[in-house]
Amino acid sequence: MLKIDNLHAEIDGNEILRGLNLEVGEGEIHAIMGPNGSGKSTLSNVLMGHPRYEVTGGSITFRGQDVMELEADERARLGMFLAFQYPSEVPGVSVANFLRTAVNAVREEELSVMEMYKLLQEKMRVMEMDPRFAERYLNEGFSGGEKKRNEILQMLMLEPRLAIMDETDSGLDIDALQVVSKGVNELRGPEFSAVVITHYNRILRYIEPDHVHVMLNGRIVTSGGKELALTLEDKGYDWVRQEFGSVA
Repeated sequence: MLKIDNLHAEIDGNEILRGLNLEVGEGEIHAIMGPNGSGKSTLSNVLMGHPRYEVTGGSITFRGQDVMELEADERARLGMFLAFQYPSEVPGVSVANFLRTAVNAVREEELSVMEMYKLLQEKMRVMEMDPRFAERYLNEGFSGGEKKRNEILQMLMLEPRLAIMDETDSGLDIDALQVVSKGVNELRGPEFSAVVITHYNRILRYIEPDHVHVMLNGRIVTSGGKELALTLEDKGYDWVRQEFGSVA
């Protein structure tokens, strides 16, 4: 699904990613954990083609296609999706209108108004959202939990092949965390993969990863199964710095 080879990237002249390697197979859930400043959010932005970040080396291949020269919207049309840590507010644009535009942009054939309405209502039930939510302006006045639910609602509507979740669990209470995780698990299957970027193990109790990776200083320094997340929770990130600091 995704292959990252020796990726180097910088922002404003500061190198953040320093030779990162990662492979995500079809139908796999990968968790990326690491301390603040390790480059996790930079990785998510670079994967989706954020224009502020400059890739200075390496390659990104999605489903066999080099995406390095593609704009963010072109990557989205291929089936890539990014759930933001801090979703932006868009006053004047309703959730329903935004989703209608986004869904039709990635589909070969546009959905009719009735088809769109039925699809939206179905996915909002999965996310346990009030139907009136669709009439509100995108993220304007939303609580943190509402913004994150809305991100996962977008994902359910777009049905991407690869979801990159940049600390989607940040600031969520247990109830919201369970609903957000339910949305991700709704898509789980052989044609859907995800990269879950997080500080904490708690979201991985609801979204069980196939692989866990630890980032430090712009590289993945160690990988393992879900038990690695438990080790991190037990020993903390100081253990990572002591154990792998020389590697990074």
